[in-house]
Amino acid sequence: MKKIILLILSIYTVLLVNAQGIDTLLVKANDLYVNGKYQEATNMYENILRLEYESPVVYFNLGNAYYKQNVISHAILNYEKAKLLNPNDEDIEYNLQLTNRLVVDKIETLPVFFVTTWIRSFKNLFSSDIWAIVSMAAFILALIFISIYLYSRNLGFKKMAFWLGFFIIVISLISFIFSYQQKQKILGGETAIVMNPSVTVKSSPDASGTDLFVIHEGTKIWIEDEVSGWNEIKLSDGSKGWLKTDDVEVI
Repeated sequence: MKKIILLILSIYTVLLVNAQGIDTLLVKANDLYVNGKYQEATNMYENILRLEYESPVVYFNLGNAYYKQNVISHAILNYEKAKLLNPNDEDIEYNLQLTNRLVVDKIETLPVFFVTTWIRSFKNLFSSDIWAIVSMAAFILALIFISIYLYSRNLGFKKMAFWLGFFIIVISLISFIFSYQQKQKILGGETAIVMNPSVTVKSSPDASGTDLFVIHEGTKIWIEDEVSGWNEIKLSDGSKGWLKTDDVEVI
């Protein structure tokens, strides 16, 4: 038992030291940014991410540092990554929209059914982790009402417990689905940002394909398929074609 306690304490100490080290790096990076040393701040934020520490704050600050250096594609990429982790943050959304105005391509977005828009907005109220917590809490609460339904002798209580339990189970399932979808957005790599100044979209996944149109750095694309170093991409207006994988970076 003593060895187990020592092991737990050792793991906790390592995690604490790592967390303190990252906090120290983050403070230094923020100080560099405040003092106008944007390139040094960028390097520091990138080093923090290389330590496999991801947070919307780091991505947001890194996006700001790139924006100050007028590196638009990298700024948008990191704002988008911050938005994935914290989809309802107003500061992230504002800076992302502000930076998107500097993108050369002004691509119209296909109209979306209002119910779909409402569901997306509601889903983006919370991150994947928060939706998972809501799902688990609702499931536990539903179990309590189911127990009341099964063991209560009062008919009124049984009816109330049944319908409340059913309603809360539905909430738990919806929250679980939202959590899963938010996580898939982070892990799935379905979207990317064009990183090169300009790229030509081809009709097929090879250099000899017909030139369809040109898009520029900072443009957001959706990845449909991947074949031998080429990505089939789609734009927000529905246009499709093929780009080299090296021309984009997955969000």
